Amino acid sequence: MKILQPPDWAPPRGYANGMMTEMQAGSRLLFVSGQIGWNSQCEFETDDFGLQVAQALRNVVAVLAAGEARPEHIARMTWYVKDKAEYVGAYGAIGEHYRAIIGRHFPAMTAVEVADLVEPRAKVEIEVTAVVPPPR
Repeated sequence: MKILQPPDWAPPRGYANGMMTEMQAGSRLLFVSGQIGWNSQCEFETDDFGLQVAQALRNVVAVLAAGEARPEHIARMTWYVKDKAEYVGAYGAIGEHYRAIIGRHFPAMTAVEVADLVEPRAKVEIEVTAVVPPPR
């Protein structure tokens, strides 16, 4: 994958403006549905925004692994948050959890404040598109 950055734009922090990939024979697209901050048994362990982000990211990584993919294969992420102010206020914690779980890979990202999420305790939902190269 190649990061797309117009040469006269200021560099973004924590995401890419665009990603491009040329599909090779045997490459796969992997779509991860929205993951929220509950554990593998669909139970919330916390109402802390940053910790829900961490769990949602661990859930994303688990689904990627089920498809024989890794975080560096993520091309695009969409974050749905219930409270923009809470999201912005948690930037520091989000960054720490993101780097610990995803690493220093920053794909194209969008964050959207929504009126609500289906699960009442969920504060964030993250969906992902990944491009998985052919096995070697």
